[in-house]
Amino acid sequence: MTARPARNVEVDPGQPMDTWPYEAVIALLERGGVRDWARITARIRQDPWGPVARQVEDYLDYADASGVTVLLGRAIDTARAEAAAAERAEVRDEVTRLIRASGLTAADFARRIGTSPSRLSTYRSGSVVPSAALLMRMRRAAGAATSR
Repeated sequence: MTARPARNVEVDPGQPMDTWPYEAVIALLERGGVRDWARITARIRQDPWGPVARQVEDYLDYADASGVTVLLGRAIDTARAEAAAAERAEVRDEVTRLIRASGLTAADFARRIGTSPSRLSTYRSGSVVPSAALLMRMRRAAGAATSR
């Protein structure tokens, strides 16, 4: 691939887009085509809070609304919502695994970590995400039970 001029900068399209300067990403947004926008969107889906998503987000703050800017804004929102749902599911699965690893009943596990069985149920269902401190208590409770 050859280098592509972009607003007085040249980038190697073979390099990860995360390493491109802001001007290069914006040039793709403004002067690129569907394939370029699809590439940007794919990178946003891979890392919704990463450098490319942040650069596009910054651009959207001042860019004129157009079909492309609306779609890219939606792409960021969707990618972040999907990532948050996946993270919530991962935490839910870890809570369930920790309860099982502890060998305790859910009610006993809840008491061990200083919460109620009903609140623990919300963590197990994924409807509520526990705080980092509570997740650490859960890990310690499961570890204490397995180290006996």
